[in-house]
Amino acid sequence: MADEDRVRLVEVGPRDGLQNEKVEVSTETKIALIDRLAAAGFAAVEAGSFVSPKWVPQMADSADVYRGIDRVPGVAYPVLTPNLKGFEAAMAVGAEEVAIFGAASESFSRRNINCSIAESLDRFRPVCEAAADRGVRVRGYISCVLGCPYEGRIDPAAVAEVAAALRAMGCYEISLGDTIGTGTPRETASMLDAVAAVVPVAALAGHFHDTYGQALANIWAAYDHGVRTFDCSVAGLGGCPYAKGASGNVASEDVVYSLGRSGIDTGVDLDRLMVASRFISDRLEREPASRVARALASRAL
Repeated sequence: MADEDRVRLVEVGPRDGLQNEKVEVSTETKIALIDRLAAAGFAAVEAGSFVSPKWVPQMADSADVYRGIDRVPGVAYPVLTPNLKGFEAAMAVGAEEVAIFGAASESFSRRNINCSIAESLDRFRPVCEAAADRGVRVRGYISCVLGCPYEGRIDPAAVAEVAAALRAMGCYEISLGDTIGTGTPRETASMLDAVAAVVPVAALAGHFHDTYGQALANIWAAYDHGVRTFDCSVAGLGGCPYAKGASGNVASEDVVYSLGRSGIDTGVDLDRLMVASRFISDRLEREPASRVARALASRAL
């Protein structure tokens, strides 16, 4: 299969998804979920977040989770490390890839990480420098690339400016997040035109929430622009505590089905993914948000 027919999927459910759950999810459940997702064939599975438990209590056990997972060769297990303290904590458990999290909206940046965009970039530089010294890969995230709950539409030039800064720091990949899920395919294309002018498209990833049902359409728009890495969340887990009404990231099952039926290789086994989806949905005592999961469940009746 040609390289252009392959897509790399980053499973973000265990971190980006579970961090918003109000009911505490056990360490054992998180470990079991990550192991199931790795076994399903994901290229990368977010394994935790080394942030203050005060701000994200659900991720307080990230060190224990990381120590407990059965790391599969060839699978990346990135963890979020917004500052040097978090980075050092991640290094203590043997993390080989970390992520930093900024925004294209000043208002969202201040509400989400309590600082301006410029201040956030200043915080990230020491993390990137320390990672470079240790040979650790850094992935950059940008929130609100297509819309902000406080500012509305975001100028693509603002996204490009932050993306260029993250790339200059040494981020090998930059994930562009439609945090509130308001973006459309044409808006996605316009945003990518601006960002791709300053960052190689091969270093970009799409991260689309499905609040308005546009996530899959936006993925295909990004694919047509050359993007070959996408974030997704098992069972559609997620949301954002600073973006009221925002739903979870696009469901992994729906992405794998859409791409796979279109002849695009993701390396992910849908049957094994469904096992992981049922597992975490049962633990959370609710149905998965994935349309594919619902369709397959109705067929089984």
